[in-house]
Amino acid sequence: MKTSILHLLCFCLPILTASGYAGTSPSKFDFTGPRDPSLIRGFNYTPANGVAPRHHIGWWVHYDSATIVFDLNLAKRLNLNQVRVFVPYALYTEDKDNLPTQLRHFVRECFKRDIGVMPVVGSGPWVMDTTKRALGREWVRFLVNAIGNEPGLKMWDAMNEPDWPPTPEEMVRTKFANARFMAKTFHELDPNTPVTIGMAFVDGMIELGGDVDVLQFHDYMQTREEIRGNIMRAKEFAAKVKKPLINGEIGCIGRANPYDITLQEHMNANVGWYVWELMIVRQGWGRIHGVFYEDGTVRDPSIAAAIMGFFRKRAPDILPAVPDSEGWVSRIIDSSHTWLNNPNRTWKDGLDIAETSANLLESAELAPMRIPPTWRVEQLRRGEVNLQALKELILTFAGQLDPYRKP
Repeated sequence: MKTSILHLLCFCLPILTASGYAGTSPSKFDFTGPRDPSLIRGFNYTPANGVAPRHHIGWWVHYDSATIVFDLNLAKRLNLNQVRVFVPYALYTEDKDNLPTQLRHFVRECFKRDIGVMPVVGSGPWVMDTTKRALGREWVRFLVNAIGNEPGLKMWDAMNEPDWPPTPEEMVRTKFANARFMAKTFHELDPNTPVTIGMAFVDGMIELGGDVDVLQFHDYMQTREEIRGNIMRAKEFAAKVKKPLINGEIGCIGRANPYDITLQEHMNANVGWYVWELMIVRQGWGRIHGVFYEDGTVRDPSIAAAIMGFFRKRAPDILPAVPDSEGWVSRIIDSSHTWLNNPNRTWKDGLDIAETSANLLESAELAPMRIPPTWRVEQLRRGEVNLQALKELILTFAGQLDPYRKP
């Protein structure tokens, strides 16, 4: 009998341990080792098919698990380990019954890939009418009940940018009061999960620093000096109050805040970050933000490289490429003119010349990549025969290559 009990215990203990019921799990407030926030490599997330202005809402209402899995696999390939995702209060009023299942699926799929989740919440009718704060408390309780015990949940972001826009001042004060209320409510109803507030500016982060467990600021500055200055001020305050620090939003090509530069500065400063955003949301922020298209291709490979910690050289000893080192630029320019002057020119030969020219332009970075030269060739290959369009393209490419022909 004792032997049977011993065998039973040996069988059950691994199951209990794997299920999280044996022993004590590391506290979410343990900000050391692998939980060090400076090691956060995160992303803000909306699926690429999100539609503005409801792109933070619609994809939850029409939740597509296959899309979520595909996108999270992309994030995993970049070694991203955290996600900041908006969960608006409107979902509670529109899709209350389905939301818990969707939230749990999302958090669990993230957890499978070692991606921690930080939901962003905090706006509702109680922001402007404090007599309705019971609704805010009900919303927090709903969220805590849905995913509070999920191991993939890492932090609550109690409100997004209560300091933006910075005027009128009365409105900012109202939003600050709401952010404090939401943070306090999360602390009360889920004391096991850290709370942060996504502040647009370092000044706002400092003002609400006493209300959070993790300090958070956002940064879309235009120069390295400005980026470094904000990081330095944020780090000095974090050291003073002895709280961990993260940047919840960085990277915007429409604000002269290149991903590779701002990522490099934050990595050099050992500040964890979340890029805005993983996907190129065509009807949202996709015009100036994002890494991946919906099919997994990228618009700018330098962004993916920077996320992985690889940056363009900008030191004095840079070695520019010499694309005509082996005569290929001269050769393709000569071939271009020969084809253009040949009355018996063929469509296929012209396309091959255009593609070779495009490959030289792209690989040596001799042409703007907003519309890649190879894309222009591919559109001709896919379309009907149009010799005039092909002639114009070959002439354009030859003109772009000509300055790089070796004397």
